[in-house]
Amino acid sequence: MTEASDSILGVFLIFCRVGGCLLVVPGFSSPRVPQQVRLLVAGAVSLALAPLLLPLFQGRIAGQSPGQTLAFILTESVTGLLIGFLGRVFLVVLETVMNAASVMVGFGSMPGTPVEGQDPVPAVEALILLTATALLFAADLHWELFRGLVDSYGRIPPGEGIGAQASLIRITDQVGDAFALGLRITAPFVIYAVVVNLAAGFVNKLTPTVPVYFVATPFVMFGGLLMLYSLGGEMMMQYLMGYAAWLRKG
Repeated sequence: MTEASDSILGVFLIFCRVGGCLLVVPGFSSPRVPQQVRLLVAGAVSLALAPLLLPLFQGRIAGQSPGQTLAFILTESVTGLLIGFLGRVFLVVLETVMNAASVMVGFGSMPGTPVEGQDPVPAVEALILLTATALLFAADLHWELFRGLVDSYGRIPPGEGIGAQASLIRITDQVGDAFALGLRITAPFVIYAVVVNLAAGFVNKLTPTVPVYFVATPFVMFGGLLMLYSLGGEMMMQYLMGYAAWLRKG
């Protein structure tokens, strides 16, 4: 009976890390995914990984007091949340830089259906976020995520967790890498917006009686759409490569 109860507790601890990760990681954490579905996915993944991971819990949970078990549960949950948050940084950064790029090329006043939240966002931003989320599954990176969760037990043994200092360093490095990737993706739009607005400013100085900005806005937006059409595939490829590199590197 003790072995059975230890196995059940081990599966629940696996669920704490897996469920904590899926709670915030891109794709699974979208409010468009019902909570019941997320719960079932986390439970199914935990049961599927249990034969691989249960041996790691042997000798660690046997004979624990209730306080030790609670500390174990909290540690595993926080570890899963941290792993998921490191992945979510990529989507948050992509949302931030695409919001800025949308405003620069004149699409900021055109609200679209939100993908990862409740507040309206520019239609171009919503399109990019929806595409990025769909491509994560189309490229089978969700399987790479599960593989990374299994490998995380080798780096972060059950119950040990990550220190506060190490967590902050890891989050800071992740934010820096993600913003470098985001700026690389949106650099063409930033350069385009600077050049176009600078040219419009010079023309407005030469012909102050003509409302240059009102006349130029449709052309600026059309140029932004052409750039999105031409560079959209490469932008998504760069994003997927950056996310996949983090999954493999951990």
